[in-house]
Amino acid sequence: MTEDKARLLRSLSIDRTAPEAPRPRRGRWQVLVALAAVAVAAVVGLALFVPELRLAGRADQPVAQPAPPPAQAPAVILEPRRAGSLAASGFVVARRKATIAAEITGKVVEVLIEEGMTVQAGQIVARLDSVLAETDLALAQSRAQSAEAATAMIKADLEDATRILARVQSLSLKNIASEAELTRTQTRVGVLTAQLRQSQSQIETARLEAQRTAAMLEKHAVRAPFNGVVVDRSAQPGEMISPMSSGGFTRTGICTIVDMDSIEIEVDVNEAFIGRVKTGGNVNAVLDAYPDWTIPASVIAIVPTANREKATVKVRIGVKNKDPRILPDMAVKVTFLEEVSSPGTRPKESTAAN
Repeated sequence: MTEDKARLLRSLSIDRTAPEAPRPRRGRWQVLVALAAVAVAAVVGLALFVPELRLAGRADQPVAQPAPPPAQAPAVILEPRRAGSLAASGFVVARRKATIAAEITGKVVEVLIEEGMTVQAGQIVARLDSVLAETDLALAQSRAQSAEAATAMIKADLEDATRILARVQSLSLKNIASEAELTRTQTRVGVLTAQLRQSQSQIETARLEAQRTAAMLEKHAVRAPFNGVVVDRSAQPGEMISPMSSGGFTRTGICTIVDMDSIEIEVDVNEAFIGRVKTGGNVNAVLDAYPDWTIPASVIAIVPTANREKATVKVRIGVKNKDPRILPDMAVKVTFLEEVSSPGTRPKESTAAN
């Protein structure tokens, strides 16, 4: 009995000398599975518990009475509004812009204008060297005076010959003067009459030559063709100028002037929207230089041709109020305002750009 107990106790004892079996390692996926299970359990618990709280809360709250219907607001009359607009962009242009040049070739001796100066029609802007032209005019006037003197002399001879012919004719009637003398006197009167007509024609020729020379002299003073503002000065004193380009250092213009009263706007409108542009229609223009300034304008004309490459049609727009801030070649954006819609109707919204 005693041995059996001792044997039993030895079987229950732990053998410290035997190697320990390796413990199994728990993978990370097992931890994630456990966390997911806990989250699902929490969601299910909330789903079961929250509806009960909502029902309890609603039971405690008093039933809200239905609100009375709001009083009917008075009808509002809509103000007329402008319909959809068409936008386009373009530039400020001047209908009257000219580069002033001399009609003859000559050397500039004086330029009387500067950029920004206002000139009047007929005002002299430059002068060319006119020494030879003045000499030619003096010669032509001298020829005219010489022709007039010769005419006066022939006229005096003709008057004397006419008196002699009258006397000879009177004597011939009395058979005192011979027929030969009468014929000679008549011939002299005829020759002097022809010489007088020739001399008178020479006077007219000399006078026309003098007028032509005076006109050529006048061309040495270059004048402004219309009222405007000088925007560019090209020539300087001492330069040669010619009405046509001849190469070298010869210029073809003195200056460029612009008539500010002819300022208008030109824009290109997409041909798909040109049907919405009407002659005389109102336009709002805004210069890129002054974005906060709206310029009232109106359509002058729709140019009856299209640009095949850009598929656009050119539209001319006139500015209603001229302003010195509006300068040629400024960029501008315009909005074509369509006709006002009737009260109470909603305007059609449409916006397009070229």
